[in-house]
Amino acid sequence: MSFRRVVAVVFPGFQALDATGPLEVFSAATRLLPSGSGYRVELVASGGGLVPSSSGIVMQTRELGSVRGPVDTLLVAGGLGTAEVLADRPLVDWIGRTATRSRRVVSVCTGAFLLAEAGLLDGRQVTTHWAWCERLADEYPALDVDPDPIYVDHGDVATSAGVTSGMDLALALVGTDHGQTVSLEVARRLVMFLKRPGGQSQFSGHLRDQLAARPALAALQGWLADHLAADLSVAAMAERVGMSVRTFSRAFRAEVGDTPANYVERLRVEAARRWLEDSDRSIPGIARACGFGTVETMYRVFQRVVHVPPAEYRRKFSRGFATA
Repeated sequence: MSFRRVVAVVFPGFQALDATGPLEVFSAATRLLPSGSGYRVELVASGGGLVPSSSGIVMQTRELGSVRGPVDTLLVAGGLGTAEVLADRPLVDWIGRTATRSRRVVSVCTGAFLLAEAGLLDGRQVTTHWAWCERLADEYPALDVDPDPIYVDHGDVATSAGVTSGMDLALALVGTDHGQTVSLEVARRLVMFLKRPGGQSQFSGHLRDQLAARPALAALQGWLADHLAADLSVAAMAERVGMSVRTFSRAFRAEVGDTPANYVERLRVEAARRWLEDSDRSIPGIARACGFGTVETMYRVFQRVVHVPPAEYRRKFSRGFATA
């Protein structure tokens, strides 16, 4: 057994959690694993020494040149300082060279820009923080930028969305290296309530939509999450808020940013995901509780939105409950 070497690259203005979040996941895994295995983490930067993050936290780093020999995981943080550091050619070149002796290369948030600048992402499906996806695609047209998933893992190269998603990706990497039992225990130790798969959207059903301005529509949004098994047809929702179907549909889309039907569907999928992760309820029971009506409908919708069928999702992400 031997340690896996994790080298995290930071720079002035980096997002502290982009680096410390994943490193905490790797460190927590090390504490659970047999002595002599796990991960050995290093924090490096151009010139080494004290490096300030965007939040004002200052971290002690080693110089880039101190990294010699093979690297298991090369992790590049993001943050407000990314735009300026892209012009640091020696750093970008160092990332490119070090990648050739790394088993895998990982970015968090806008760290994807540094990997792209180093030529490590061409032809790959990648992601970054949703607010920067359009710019990443514009500046690096050879990339296939997907703004939705919280991370995209190709094995040798992985990119993640903003901030805490770096912890989700690190947890997935621990699972790849040491198995799901270890990754689940790390999640419990770090109180990571949502052990999310890479295909999960960067936005939950509540976060991705804005709150309606009209009190009646805002109240409906709050009511829906607790009544997913009710009749949530557009006609029924329109009647509930005292509008015609046409007026309701137009107002809801204008104020919430999506159609009523799509909004309800996402809420139901999100609720089903939570049931699959955190309970031993049967899939037919979940389908009824979430308002899908039939198992077949739940399977079809869940597969389309989450990209895996419910049973497989439960096998991968259940917190120790039933697996079917």
